[in-house]
Amino acid sequence: MLKAGERLREERLARGITLEEAERATKIRSSFLSQIEKSEYSKLPSAAYAQGFVRNYADFLGLEDVEILALFRREFDENKVYKVLPQGLAADDFPLKKFKIKQTVFFGSLIFSALFLYIFFQYRSAFLGPTLDISSPKDNAIVSTASVNVTGKTTPDSTVYVNDEAVTVGNNGSFKKDISLFPGDNKITIRSLNRFGRETVIERNVKSQ
Repeated sequence: MLKAGERLREERLARGITLEEAERATKIRSSFLSQIEKSEYSKLPSAAYAQGFVRNYADFLGLEDVEILALFRREFDENKVYKVLPQGLAADDFPLKKFKIKQTVFFGSLIFSALFLYIFFQYRSAFLGPTLDISSPKDNAIVSTASVNVTGKTTPDSTVYVNDEAVTVGNNGSFKKDISLFPGDNKITIRSLNRFGRETVIERNVKSQ
């Protein structure tokens, strides 16, 4: 009894086409084409792929796919095959199920990371002290005046204290406070306190001459 695979192989050889050339034209792995020619359908991914490969192969070789599929169905018993999934499907393909799993994991991780970052930035003040940058005076500065301007910038909505005196903070977080100095060494303590009670403290040592 003539088999579909035998008919396909005869036609390929008659046309002088190699399996590699057939692979490039059909986008079906040459190993699968060889298995079709040997009627080793159990090594193909599934019944649907087996039938699709046979039809495409027949079309490529210019054979009537109705005739070839009739031979294929006569010799093919789906219940006796398909226990192991092969490594790939066609020359340009990879397993769809595996791809979907990887895609789901990737997008799930992406969404989780985005949600985590959003929550962190929204509530970071509950875990971290506010930013605090002092522009002046510099530490260990020596001045010849009886006062010094303390200027800097902090996280907006924070409360700033300079030597325990509250300072007005602008909408952009900037602040300024004039501090009287005693002759000699002076220590200036700047504290920034956010609404969650987290604080950042910077000290400046200034010597007045």
